[in-house]
Amino acid sequence: MRIYKVGGAVRDRLLGIPVTDIDRVVVGATTEEMLAQGFRPVGADFPVFLHPKTGEEYALARTERKSGRGYGGFTFHASPEVTLEEDLIRRDLTINAMAEDDQQNLTDPYHGQRDLEARLLRHVSPAFAEDPLRVLRVARFAARYAELGFTVAPETLELMRQLSESGELEALTAERSWKEISRALMENQPQVFIEVLRACGALKVLMPEIDALFGVPQPEAHHPEIDTGAHTLSVLEQAAQHKQPLTVRWACLLHDLGKGLTPEEEWPRHIAHELKGLKLIKAVNERFKAPRDCQELALLVGEYHTHGHRALELKPSILLELLQSFDVYRRPQRFEEFIAACEMDARGRKGLEQRSYPQADYLRGAAHAARSVAVQPLLEKGFKGPELGEAIKRERLKALKAYKEAASA
Repeated sequence: MRIYKVGGAVRDRLLGIPVTDIDRVVVGATTEEMLAQGFRPVGADFPVFLHPKTGEEYALARTERKSGRGYGGFTFHASPEVTLEEDLIRRDLTINAMAEDDQQNLTDPYHGQRDLEARLLRHVSPAFAEDPLRVLRVARFAARYAELGFTVAPETLELMRQLSESGELEALTAERSWKEISRALMENQPQVFIEVLRACGALKVLMPEIDALFGVPQPEAHHPEIDTGAHTLSVLEQAAQHKQPLTVRWACLLHDLGKGLTPEEEWPRHIAHELKGLKLIKAVNERFKAPRDCQELALLVGEYHTHGHRALELKPSILLELLQSFDVYRRPQRFEEFIAACEMDARGRKGLEQRSYPQADYLRGAAHAARSVAVQPLLEKGFKGPELGEAIKRERLKALKAYKEAASA
């Protein structure tokens, strides 16, 4: 029995960056031998075991064979005869197909170290094209390591293009897709994830609503970058630079989908794109079964982001409606995330990345003013039921009028 660290643990150590996950492969062992040593089996599809003391995962060396469509369409074979090289060749990228023993002796049959030095994401074997999930994984790795100068090898991008055209991407489950998408969006350069998907033709298969934004112009006065797709990538980049949570990044990605529906004869204006885009945002949300908080914020940002930009001009009555839509009284954090998404949208414009966004503090102040209205005095006056609701609304409107006057003074 020989045990090796494999994959990301080896890759990241060689890159000199913190190792977060350690995967181990066991060569020359049987399931019975693992059980005899106290390892606990956890793998439903192939033999994976938890160490009896540390709880870390150990997998038996295995081979795999394509047997059906999609990510799950594989038959695995594990036995003591499977070599380390045979186990490594089934992996996606050369930089993930290295192993080392406890003395850090490197086993690198597919030249992963060479590709690390060349900053290339290259597939290990033609079997790469058998797993459609790898299109998303490679795009995610491109986003993770973009700041280190990594790019996708041309021949790997071509295999990804073939996969995108094969219909295999449609076999991916919403859950597996969302896992890769959400992880990619939380990388330091998530816009690279979208760029790579677009370069290999996967974006128009997985997210045609976003793909449709490229080549759609916007008014240069407000958007010096002009192209709506380029703007979307810049907004996503700003969200990452400002360490925004997943909810905000997802909303940033989807906020302008309505512009893809504007007839060419109306370009570069996009009248009512906020409302037009809601059905597209809903479709993308449902396609990937995004978590509820991501879905809700994306829809609200899509509908109201221009309200955010015009916050200082809004009438108190419109401002009150905006606050009501977000339920700022019970869910203040969601409104804070809306403000963040609006600010990222404003900063995601060429040359305007450092521009101040006074709307943010103004909206926070408005929410505070509305929340400060006390309900108890109204109850003491005898208001109840629908009448109480109307009375609260009147007082909040009065508070917002006073706030706006004070802010304008």
